[in-house]
Amino acid sequence: MADATLRVFRGDREGGKAVDYKVPVTEGMVVLDAIHSIQAHQSPDLAVRWNCKAAKCGSCSAEVNGRPRLMCKTRMDSLPSDQPVTVFPMKAFPVIKDLVTDVSWNYKVNKKIPPFQPRPGVEWKMYQPDVDRVQEFRKCIECFLCQDVCHVLRDHDKKEQFGGPRFFVRTAGLEMHPLDGLDRTRMLKEELGIGLCNITKCCTEVCPEEIHITDNAIIPLKERVVDEFYDPVTMIVRRIFGAKKI
Repeated sequence: MADATLRVFRGDREGGKAVDYKVPVTEGMVVLDAIHSIQAHQSPDLAVRWNCKAAKCGSCSAEVNGRPRLMCKTRMDSLPSDQPVTVFPMKAFPVIKDLVTDVSWNYKVNKKIPPFQPRPGVEWKMYQPDVDRVQEFRKCIECFLCQDVCHVLRDHDKKEQFGGPRFFVRTAGLEMHPLDGLDRTRMLKEELGIGLCNITKCCTEVCPEEIHITDNAIIPLKERVVDEFYDPVTMIVRRIFGAKKI
């Protein structure tokens, strides 16, 4: 058993500071275990959000050593032992208390996206490649780490103009469903601001479910927006026959 120093943010939306705690580290310990140790033995008022401790609920999102991670999935032995382990709340969202942030904005964005609407008169038949393509997007656990790492939200705070990677994933799961009949490309362009994404792939790098957010969701959606609004042939066809999902 050895000791590690955790440098944890303590405060609220009015402000705060980093506080150091010495925590005994055991084999297989994760950052969330260390936070629970602090709660149990040093600061019982330390606020943290968690639920399953199995990397499936998405609750324990934080920034560990400056990188958005799930605390329950980040092993202490994977972090440098010769320096303090910093544990801060997600930067892209307002702090409620300590490590707990207000992520309610995400659910407001979610309500903007029209749900699945089946094509009328189409046989309900899907091929395995179609199933595989949309199934990947259903793996999202809404930890919002991709939202936190996205520079459009994190550094520029463009929440009024930009939906963020998580909701491009949700939209992709609908748009690429072979039985869905809605066309959401105008919403992607005007309400979710997909054009602001410059394909850094940072969202893909932090996804705990290893969803290929950039390659499989964002890029195909950007291509659809370009085809509809900037390709002259497609624009003429849509003017003649109407804006139908193709």
